Amino acid sequence: MAIEKIDAYNHILVKAYFDEFRALGMGDGMVKRVSAVPMLHDLDTRFRIMDSFADQNYRQVLSLAGPPIEAFATPDRSPRLAMVANDGMAELCVRYPARFPGFIASLPMNNPEAAVCEIDRATDELGACALQIFSNVHDEPLDDPKYRPIFAAAARHDAVIFMHPARNASFPDYLSEKYSRYELWWSLGWPYETSVAMARIVYSGILDEFPALKIVTHHMGGMIPYFEGRMGPGMDQLGSRTAPEQVEQVKLKHQPMEYYKKFYADTALFGALSATRCGLDFFGVDHCLFASDSPFDPEGGSMYIRETIRVIGSLGLSEADQEKIYNGNARRLLKLK
Repeated sequence: MAIEKIDAYNHILVKAYFDEFRALGMGDGMVKRVSAVPMLHDLDTRFRIMDSFADQNYRQVLSLAGPPIEAFATPDRSPRLAMVANDGMAELCVRYPARFPGFIASLPMNNPEAAVCEIDRATDELGACALQIFSNVHDEPLDDPKYRPIFAAAARHDAVIFMHPARNASFPDYLSEKYSRYELWWSLGWPYETSVAMARIVYSGILDEFPALKIVTHHMGGMIPYFEGRMGPGMDQLGSRTAPEQVEQVKLKHQPMEYYKKFYADTALFGALSATRCGLDFFGVDHCLFASDSPFDPEGGSMYIRETIRVIGSLGLSEADQEKIYNGNARRLLKLK
């Protein structure tokens, strides 16, 4: 039998949440997009695609699809939406444990107090195996002090954080323009978002304050593995390129690169062999989890699963290392049964 493959980061819109999402009028464009991907909200389609990988012993850890709840729900409404999403995913895990060994809880990040309460509820009552946050909170940085209690709660529960990038076309590529063209906000903006969020978490001292915190970065750590030289020796000269009045004092217990190596990453790279090899070299086999980002592919769910399996199989890894990537690391980090 093939090595068990636990897809640690793929996406769903459970029915009750999807209904409220549409009712809130997120916008015809976004509703149209997610409605055009049946696997997101139709279980029969999801099961059919999963069954096509039955020979791969394939299972899924569920997480909510974007956009972030705080992108369209006000602070007074986002807590309920997070609860609806988490209740729905928890129910699916109870009903179909052979398919869904766990779920990643969503949080109302624009209401930090409610987010902490939802962390307590989702982990203690629903059995969430991890928490999902995005690389910014409605354009605010994660290292803003108001969000520190959320990291504290994650650390208190020993809950893994999965960090998903967030940016849209309203963030222009040049200050002279009003919006991002050619969907560069997604193809290049999302890896940048992930990388900046990681760097801000490092330099703000969050990982010194919560040294046991575990953060899984979607899409293999964004740009960080490829720019190891810049983020290491290059940034060891922090402040040398900055006007004196703009120099920020950074007091860390270790060199910045040591913190970047503490992050985890997933293999959701859409079948990119070189990028996967680069990420594995940087983070190491023990810090990489199999993930597909299904169903956001041209085939509506199957392509990214198939291509990610193909890439991992072509890396020449030992069976023991493949076992770690495909299921061992996820079982260990997420405490899956």
